[in-house]
Parts: sequence; C-alpha cells; structure tokens
Amino acid sequence: MKNSKLLLFALLLGFVLVLAACGSGSDEEETAEPENGEDDSAATEEEASTDYSVGLVTDQGGVDDKSFNQSAWEGIEAWGGKYGLSKGDGYDYAQSAGPADFMPNITRLVRDEYSLVIATGFLLKEDLQTAAEQFPDTKFALVDETVEAPNAVSITFKEHEGSFLAGVAAASKTTTNKLGFVGGVDSPLINKFEAGFIAGAKSINPDIEVDVQYAEHFGDPAKGKLIASNMYSNGIDVIYHASGGTGNGVFNQAKDIKQNDPEREIWVIGVDRDQHEEGQIDDNNVTLTSMIKRVDVAVQEVSELLVSDEFPGGEQIEFGIEEEGIAIAETNTEAMTEDIINAVNDWKEKILNGEIEVPQTREELAAFEEAL
Repeated sequence: MKNSKLLLFALLLGFVLVLAACGSGSDEEETAEPENGEDDSAATEEEASTDYSVGLVTDQGGVDDKSFNQSAWEGIEAWGGKYGLSKGDGYDYAQSAGPADFMPNITRLVRDEYSLVIATGFLLKEDLQTAAEQFPDTKFALVDETVEAPNAVSITFKEHEGSFLAGVAAASKTTTNKLGFVGGVDSPLINKFEAGFIAGAKSINPDIEVDVQYAEHFGDPAKGKLIASNMYSNGIDVIYHASGGTGNGVFNQAKDIKQNDPEREIWVIGVDRDQHEEGQIDDNNVTLTSMIKRVDVAVQEVSELLVSDEFPGGEQIEFGIEEEGIAIAETNTEAMTEDIINAVNDWKEKILNGEIEVPQTREELAAFEEAL
C-alpha cells in the first residue's frame, strides 16, 4: 500500500514538471518571436540610419534657390526622414557662394565623415574629380556632369527632351510669336536646354522668334530681372529660364508687369522644380508650366543604393522622359489648356517612340531646323 502511494506521488510530480516545462517553452517562443518580425526590420532601419550619412555641396545660388540646388536638398531631406535622421545628424549641406567655396566645402564634408558627398552642378566637376581621387574611402556623386572614379557616380538628365516639350507649350501659348530663353552660364549643359526649347517651339511654328541671352551666373536675380525686362519690352510674352537662382529675377519682373497690368498675357516657364508658387501674384499666376527635372528623385535613389550596399561607383545614371526623370508641370490649369496639354503629350509620344531625335547642341539644332 505504501509503495502504491509512492508510485502515485511520483506520477503526479512528473506530470506537474511536464506542464511546467511546456509553459516555460511557450514563454520563450513568445519572447523571441518579435525578433524575427516587425521589430527586426525596425532595428535594421535604425542601424542603417546610424551607419550612413549624406552631405550636399551646392552650386552657386544656394540651397533655397527654388530650383536645382533646392530640389537636390529636398531629395536628401526625404531620404533622411525615412531613416529618422535630421539636419546635422545624418545629413547636411555646405552652401557655395562661388567656385572658390567648392573644394573647401567638399573637403569639410569628407573630414566630417559623411558616407556620401553629393555635388550639384557641372561647375563642381573638376573639384569633385580631385576629391574622389584624394579620398578613395569616401563615396561621391556629381549631378549634371560625369566624373571618372570607382568611388563616384555621375547623375545626368535628358534636359533637351523636357525643354523640347516646354518649347511646344510656349509656342502653343504665345500671341506675339516671340519667345525668350534666359540661361545661367553658356555651357554644353545649358545649351541642351536652349536647343531643345527652340526645337520644340519651331516644331509648332518654324517662323517663331526666340531671343537667347545668358546671365553668366546661376545666382544673380538682378541680372535675370534686367534681361527679362528687356525681353518683355520687346514684345516677348513667354520666357523659359534655365538659370537657377538667376531665374527668380525673371519671375519678379513678370510679376511686376502683371501687377501693373493684370490683363496683359505674360508668362514664365520654370525649371528643375515645379515653380508654380514662384509665379503667384494676387489672383493671377505668371507660371505657364515648368520643365521638371527630378533631381530630388535621383539624389534619393543614389542615397538608397548607398544604404543597400549597391552604390554604382564608376557608373553614369541618366534620367529622361522614359525613366520618369523629366516631366512638364500642369499645375496652372487655367494657362495650360487642354489643347496645349494634348500638343505636349503628342510630341512626348513622338520622342518616346523615336520618331524625332531632340537636338542637344546648337549644331544639331541647325540641322533640325533645316529639316523642318
């Protein structure tokens, strides 16, 4: 009898121990499970935010030029925001007043140990090339020009394609058949804007007149305003600018004229970003459209490639209409009528299907015009 009681007690004790062991195993599984779930991806993202940083060196005109530099900065801000970073803690910029600031700004960001240093504008090519060679452990990106180094990527755009469509819009809108083009610095890059714009306008009307002037600076609004004043005084009613901060002067002149004479049909075509806000004056808006160049998207994409350890060093990445890196804004719904939008879209399709090849230089433009 005594042995039977001992046997029963042993069985009960074993059963309790089994239950305890099962309960303990269940708790461990519940504790470990989040490590393989959402918390794991959050930890990875947090790790990425601390391991990588991006610095921007602006071209002349500054980070708030409402154009090229600002678009690049907005792309970096979007990238940093995704990883919980902030200005000065994960990303930052060094503003250049002129070429003398380029190399010191690049060097400062390298010494501050930014993982990727991005330079905006072809004027920085020589300094960025030198820096890429001097600092092989830092990754670099140059927007709007090519740099040859295994630790640097070149980001370029088919600006001539978007400028062609801007020319179509301008020629479809003008009532005087006189258009203006204001460039920043007379250079192969800005010549792409010029050639594309004139080709698009002449495709609509071969007899249209296009006055071309360069300010020889990307950060001189006063010069832009003066050029625009002369153009508008000579009967030009649509000006396309590719001049960075200098273009703010073009907008200011158009708005001054519109404020004094609200009934006058006068327009500006913006560049790089949608510059609709820059054209607002009272209840009117002088921004016909903008040739949008998605520098922000390109910069953000390259920064993401850095995080995923797929940085395309030594390569060139080009964005055009087909890659959705170039577009025409339709924000001003009153100015960009259905007929104008349809014309723009028709010529866009011709570019995409290879029916026309948009000129990129003055020489190619001359040949293009002869064939019209």
